[in-house]
Amino acid sequence: MDTPLRNLAVIGAGAMGSGIAALFASKGLNVVLIDPVDGALDRALKTIERQLNVYAPGEVQQVIQRIRMEQDLEAAAASDLVIEAVPENLDLKRGIFAKLDTLCPAHTIFATNTSGLSINAIASAVQRRDRFVGAHFFTPADVIPLVEVVRNDDTSEDTVAKVMATLRFGGKRPVLVRQDIPGFIANRIQHALAREAISLLEKGVASAEDIDEVVKWSLGIRLALSGPLEQRDMNGIDVHYAIASYLYKDLENRTEPSDLLKSKVDSGHLGAKSGQGFYTWSPERRERVLREKSAALGELAAWLNGKAGGS
Repeated sequence: MDTPLRNLAVIGAGAMGSGIAALFASKGLNVVLIDPVDGALDRALKTIERQLNVYAPGEVQQVIQRIRMEQDLEAAAASDLVIEAVPENLDLKRGIFAKLDTLCPAHTIFATNTSGLSINAIASAVQRRDRFVGAHFFTPADVIPLVEVVRNDDTSEDTVAKVMATLRFGGKRPVLVRQDIPGFIANRIQHALAREAISLLEKGVASAEDIDEVVKWSLGIRLALSGPLEQRDMNGIDVHYAIASYLYKDLENRTEPSDLLKSKVDSGHLGAKSGQGFYTWSPERRERVLREKSAALGELAAWLNGKAGGS
């Protein structure tokens, strides 16, 4: 099924929802962006204009005209696909979909953009469980190519095909997660990596800067071209097994967040958004890094997509 679903609604006009709306509108689809919070849509418009000026500078106004801004969920009633991108609160998401289930026609497909909440738990709020999936975008949503499409126990093959086709039309590289497991694929791997990195910092093995330097300029640069399983094949599974036999027992395996991580949260040191985390962030540095990294990620993604297309 190569034809995308052409009328989209995005629920939630934060950074993620704004990026999703900008992406699909830039591909010629009709999008309604819905958020009931006063001022949210005005902020979203500024965000979208900034995003479009990066990758579609000559088409900003043309693309924005394809995005209708609304505050009421009723505006989603004519959509073929509804993508929810509200905060990670199970009750909030369930409540929104329960209302949408009564507003939208039977053919409308629902997708929840959650980083790891149970798709089955969210889908239990609707009657159309066969037309319900998880669609986990990554920040920035209009730049990072991958989307994890996650089935619930009742998702139909037709629903998967239509959502995957729409994502591909938007320039995404969707993968199908066949089981509804916590964290899906990316966040499980990301948290395993972060858990070990935070443990190394906590034990004083190296500075935050040096730990990040190791990951970026050894694992990171290689992972851009070769995933961990392919890399095991290239290195030799016997070599990996031999190292795993002595290393696994020494790796961080705690089942609760570390004391260092808890102390950061308790102290309000939440990272770039609070000005202090593992690094110190001025507002100017935060904006500069976000802008520069988004542009660099876009260039890297375009280059990698070109390499993948030619392979």
